[in-house]
Amino acid sequence: MRDEVAPHDAQVEVRLAGRLAWLREERGWSLDELARRTGVSRSTLSRLERTEISPTATLLNRLCAAYGRTMSQLLAEVEEEPPRLVRAGQQMVWRDESSGFTRRSVSPPHPGLRGELVEGLLRPGADISYDEPPVPGLEQHIWMLEGVLEVTVGDVVHEIRAGDCLRFRLWDRSRFRCPGPDPARYALMIVLP
Repeated sequence: MRDEVAPHDAQVEVRLAGRLAWLREERGWSLDELARRTGVSRSTLSRLERTEISPTATLLNRLCAAYGRTMSQLLAEVEEEPPRLVRAGQQMVWRDESSGFTRRSVSPPHPGLRGELVEGLLRPGADISYDEPPVPGLEQHIWMLEGVLEVTVGDVVHEIRAGDCLRFRLWDRSRFRCPGPDPARYALMIVLP
């Protein structure tokens, strides 16, 4: 059974499911082929495209890697029309309740631009791992606003605290963990290679 979502969130999920199905069909991939490329079961992919389940951050990252997009690019592609200004109350917020991750797209969405600003919030104990970057060589700047965040890039663990800024290019796996006791809130600048 699906969790209840706000009407705007439900509309975004329906458009996201449609976009994911379109990207797969555009490439001529079957669900089996996409499952092979992502390591996600065929049934999960099918249920996702039919909006029977909500995607997790890890699942979206795997799909973004298969399609050569960042998560922000994918989410921007499901916006109705890219504006130049997005007021705080209108910024798209996506939640992965199962992992304790909330992602706010701060930059006005536009699939053709190389840089974007995102606000991330991880609740205490949240731990998200990504097997590969959605786009190899992706540049990220993480500026901690509140709390503590452990960021693993490849095999190197960085502990960053409020006011600290970590910059790196992503070629390998990564992990974001909030050791607590407070939530970790950060600004993430993403720059495509």
